[in-house]
Amino acid sequence: MVTLEKLRADMKAQLAIDQQLHQVDVNADTVDEALADAAVQLDTKVSNLLYEVVERGSDGFLGLGKKPWKIKVYQDPNTVKVVKKLASDGLFDDEAVEEEAVVQNRDGIFFVRHFNADIGLKVIPPVGDGAPVELRDVLADVKRPDTLTFDEDVIKKAVKNGTNNEYVICGSYKHIQAGDVVIGVEISKDELHGSIVVSPPAMSGSEASFEMIKRCLISQGVIEQCINEKKVQEFVDHPDYNNPFEVAEAILPVDGHDAYISYNFETDPSKIKAEISKTGNINYKQLNRIQNVIADQPLATKIPAERGKGGKTLLGRYLEAKNGKDIQIQLGANVKLDRDGVTIKAEIDGEVMLVNGRVTVEPIKYLDAVNVKTGDVKFVGTVIIKGNVEEGYTVEATNIEVNGIVDKSTLEATGNIIVRNGVFGKGEGRIKAGKSLWAKFINDTTVEVEENVIVSDSIVNSTVTAMKNIVVKGKKAQIIGGHLSATEEICARKIGSPGGGTETILEVGIDPRAKARLEKLQKMQADGTKEYEKIDLDVQNLEQQKKLRKKLPQEKEDKLKDFKEKLQQISEKLDEMTSEINTIQAHLRELKAIGKVKVEGTVYAGVKVYIRDVLDEVKMDTNAVTFYYEKSFSKRGPYEPPALVDEGPDGYSAN
Repeated sequence: MVTLEKLRADMKAQLAIDQQLHQVDVNADTVDEALADAAVQLDTKVSNLLYEVVERGSDGFLGLGKKPWKIKVYQDPNTVKVVKKLASDGLFDDEAVEEEAVVQNRDGIFFVRHFNADIGLKVIPPVGDGAPVELRDVLADVKRPDTLTFDEDVIKKAVKNGTNNEYVICGSYKHIQAGDVVIGVEISKDELHGSIVVSPPAMSGSEASFEMIKRCLISQGVIEQCINEKKVQEFVDHPDYNNPFEVAEAILPVDGHDAYISYNFETDPSKIKAEISKTGNINYKQLNRIQNVIADQPLATKIPAERGKGGKTLLGRYLEAKNGKDIQIQLGANVKLDRDGVTIKAEIDGEVMLVNGRVTVEPIKYLDAVNVKTGDVKFVGTVIIKGNVEEGYTVEATNIEVNGIVDKSTLEATGNIIVRNGVFGKGEGRIKAGKSLWAKFINDTTVEVEENVIVSDSIVNSTVTAMKNIVVKGKKAQIIGGHLSATEEICARKIGSPGGGTETILEVGIDPRAKARLEKLQKMQADGTKEYEKIDLDVQNLEQQKKLRKKLPQEKEDKLKDFKEKLQQISEKLDEMTSEINTIQAHLRELKAIGKVKVEGTVYAGVKVYIRDVLDEVKMDTNAVTFYYEKSFSKRGPYEPPALVDEGPDGYSAN
């Protein structure tokens, strides 16, 4: 069972690692822009992101009524696991995990261009199983009627190795300037786009080179930062004559994003999913409805507004950008702002939620019931259940209060447990409290508490262990059957049943947990001693054979060695158990609590009362009696009222 303490420890460990998967809410004109922004914020690639559309955007009409897209973006958990695994294996340091390149088959290609008086050659080698460039095809393009010279060795080397995406000079031709291309530059009125219009060259005229196009653009006032060199190179490789070809674009301004809150928890409760096993089955008891947090845990972070980045037109005019808008951090209950002024932390343990836009931590969880709708409940605060805890469910919390019935289920609290009605354990129910338990009745249930058990009606056929007192007080106040252990007192109006049909055992004046451990150790010691004696006999037999024969077969020699090693191990364990047994026995002897059993009404014949391990078996019905310990004997005296004065925890009274 995953205990509440284990839950707290796991959460603290997660805090120490401080590597939580964040989600961000992004507003942008398009989904692509929003994803690009989110990739920067989450420090990952767009391909690793998943998103949900919160509000669809709209371009409006002529810019009027334009609405941005609002999306919720988070990282694909599968990619997070991959990154963590690679990091733990030491496969990368600070570099991002790159997607495995998909190898595609592509034929090799070449370009022969005439720039000024030179012949330029560019060769791109094949990829995968693509066909290589043929030397004869290149030579056929180089050998034009106006070619003067060419270097075949340079061409062969280029065909074999490629030219690193550049043009290399492989020859010369008879250049006639009158046939050169003519380059025109067109700039849009808003200076945001620039195109070239190039007329084709005549025979022996020069084609448009990268440098030639760039000089023409700069000569027309286009600033170098706005020239798209990839587009220029694209035109050089694949010229599109007599048509406008865009090769320059303005540096557009980038508005700064508004400040926003990045949450470390799911803000929409409807999206909290049930636990899914490795086989794909949904565990409907593990619905994970509660988002637990512990004190000082970071819950959310304010991401500050960004300043806008100004742009430039093709001709260098400044384009102004808008700065992002700031927001004020709104704090809910039981949260605080960290020293950095932007991180919201929990002040207490509890459930984190978003209430009216404010991060809030609630120390109390109210539930109508615990059933198929809630699943098992694990909460680091107080759980108050208006109705019943149905059969088969588990509730773990700091404090638990149930206003209805607790069926065959498990309740575990580090503090107090209150069951305003009763508990029907049906032989399998379990209740464990770090402090005390209050209930109307307890039937067929195993109970273990660190302080007191206070019941207003009856305890029937149950195993109850309390480190202080067990008090049954009320109109009935009876204990029927079962085994009850308390360090200080057990008090009730009636104990046992007429005729003694149901065995009832009461133990006081001892440490129940220490005694249970002692009994377990004594059984382990007895079993270990038997095993030791059996192996020791085998060792004696083998050593007697060795003494008579002077030598044993290797198989028996190995067995003798194994037996001796086993004897040594058992002996060490027996010594450890003996030491712990002596310590527990000394603790029980020195226990200051004498222990008493107080019965206001009748103790029926057949009830067994142990006072500090001294048995007093009731042979005949007895009224108004107190069982106590004196001078190594169990004695009986007049009835004494319970020493424990209990009014119940706040908001509860046992009637």
